Amino acid sequence: VDKFDDRKEFSSTERDEIREKQKREIKTSLSPLHKIMPTQPDHIPPNIPNSMLDVPETMVTTLSNGLRVVSQETYGQVTTVGVLADFGSRLETNETRGVNHLLELLAFQSMHQYPNSADVVAKMDALGGTTFAQSSREQMMYCVDVLRPNVEASVEILAGTILSPIISYEEVEQVKQVVQFQHMDMPPELKMGEGLQIAGYKDQQLGMPHLCPPEALSHLNPSVIQNFRAQNLSASKMVLAAAGIEHEKLVELGERYFSSIPPTDPSFHTMEVKPSIYSGGEFRLEQETVEGHTKVALAFEVGGWHSGDLLVPTCVLQILLGGGNSFSAGGPGKGMYSRLYREVLNKYYWAESAESFTSLHSETGLFGISGSSKPENSRDLTRVPHLCELW
Repeated sequence: VDKFDDRKEFSSTERDEIREKQKREIKTSLSPLHKIMPTQPDHIPPNIPNSMLDVPETMVTTLSNGLRVVSQETYGQVTTVGVLADFGSRLETNETRGVNHLLELLAFQSMHQYPNSADVVAKMDALGGTTFAQSSREQMMYCVDVLRPNVEASVEILAGTILSPIISYEEVEQVKQVVQFQHMDMPPELKMGEGLQIAGYKDQQLGMPHLCPPEALSHLNPSVIQNFRAQNLSASKMVLAAAGIEHEKLVELGERYFSSIPPTDPSFHTMEVKPSIYSGGEFRLEQETVEGHTKVALAFEVGGWHSGDLLVPTCVLQILLGGGNSFSAGGPGKGMYSRLYREVLNKYYWAESAESFTSLHSETGLFGISGSSKPENSRDLTRVPHLCELW
């Protein structure tokens, strides 16, 4: 049956009859929840010229328990709110190795306000928001993006996943399986990054693996994870930050949901950050890659986040060197005028990729160049003449 009259066989009378039938049967009126109103809702700021708006300014307030509240107004309809906690995988021990990786995967699961993780997902969907978490060697970040009128409800969920997660046995076992799957499909670039840290800071905190190794999973359970949280989660080591919200409103939410956090918990021994000293070294991992390429990275020590006048030049140099892959999925021209594109990818046909990178920490950092090629050309990636041309 040609329901859409692709063959143009319907008469004009038949078309009119079908159109009238569709008008009767197909409802096009909006739900009362989405009714178009003649006036603008109160929670939506008026449209006014940029010249009449205050220039966005970063504002900082410290609560009585030491929690810092930071905001910047963007005058947008979406608000991003996050909590950054000053702990990461560098504080892990042999008994807690991999716990930060699991904490990232356990974020926004069950909590005391929502014992079922599916309820958290449903609530955020209803609010028009998304959640994400990210762990690193030195920080843990929990974040929500949500429509501006729904900030308060989303901050309640954000506080719940940080302060009162249930972390059940079933959830821990589930994320352990996720870690195993991630390890099986882990890109070689990630493993190479882990190897750089292990080689550069051997047997030190920054040389600890950040991604949970499969052999460490058997030692991790809800009790180990909860104890690690309690040892390292304190208000004086946390920041509540947001973009797209009035500062007074964010301070109010901070007082409501985070003021109960003690500056430190005297019942636990907080792990001490021990400065890592660059030692240098070599890391090799033999395994087949999907495309059959050999990945190589060469790095040296630079200053960390607190290196003063050296920090900005390091970041600028990394951008100037740039780089990427020999094939750009985003179309021609993207990054192709950076130095690594001009001096490596455009000169040496065998170079599949060349890219500069930084890995910066509080007291130290790494700056380097990574690349890939077919195995028979891998020696050329590390030849001194080629590196001399780059510098």
